[in-house]
Amino acid sequence: MVHMAAKLHYEADLPQVEIARRLGVSTATVSRLIQRARAEGIVRIEVRDLAAPEALAAELRERLGLRAAAVIDAPPGQALPGLAAPLGALLLEMNLAPGAVLAIGWGRAVREIIRAGLPPLPGVLTVAATGGMQQHAAHFQINEFVRLAAEQTGGTPHFLHAPYLPGGELREVFLADPAIAETVALWDRVDVAILGVGLPHGSNGSDPAAPMPGEDELAGAAGDVIRHYFRADGGVLDWTGERRMIAMSTAQLRGARLAIGVASGTEKAMAIAGAARAGLISGLVTDATTAEAVLAIA
Repeated sequence: MVHMAAKLHYEADLPQVEIARRLGVSTATVSRLIQRARAEGIVRIEVRDLAAPEALAAELRERLGLRAAAVIDAPPGQALPGLAAPLGALLLEMNLAPGAVLAIGWGRAVREIIRAGLPPLPGVLTVAATGGMQQHAAHFQINEFVRLAAEQTGGTPHFLHAPYLPGGELREVFLADPAIAETVALWDRVDVAILGVGLPHGSNGSDPAAPMPGEDELAGAAGDVIRHYFRADGGVLDWTGERRMIAMSTAQLRGARLAIGVASGTEKAMAIAGAARAGLISGLVTDATTAEAVLAIA
């Protein structure tokens, strides 16, 4: 009964009243059982020392070869809006002049950061880093992110009214449109990109991005950055749509002065490390717990 009481309390996180009901004993008995579990060493409570965010950021830069990194001390589940402040600081450090290009990706982290607000960057050109997706989910509305980013920074938005993965031979048709061509041309001179780091396709049931490659094409994928999929060792996977995408290319991402990955959650540790090894991100903004998980495998 000692083991059961301890498991219900510490693993199932049930209150003592509920544990007493399930075990058919009094709450006083449950309290004694839990105390006994700790006294006998069945349960051990450890206070873990977390490294300072600044130290974690420095280690991330060194271990992953990043140009910049920022870490906040916040629980992963509550970290996303808090990533906006350190991201803003990185943007200001870049001294973006009027006419500089700020590319915006998609994803939950990007959405939360844009909602929290970017710093004033007068005259910057905000541009979609990829075409759109036929999804209603808020974190895929990339042109809206571009509009909000321009509003917040005091810049000029450049929208991309084209799908990220056109069918058949339509890619060249879209790229022949003058407005689309003007936006896409900005990708060759991106100064800073703000990018989400995604999990392997199928790992997140709420992220139904279709059409997508078959499972065999994504075997070994650790994650993606605007649908450029990569392995944990940084090798980029060559899937069916890779050459059809209307999105910043891997070369253009690597050519940016700073491509900042924004991500939170220990489940993304392998994806973050893989994205850095692939050179698809050269900067990172995350929380301390996620940073430690990344460093544990880097």
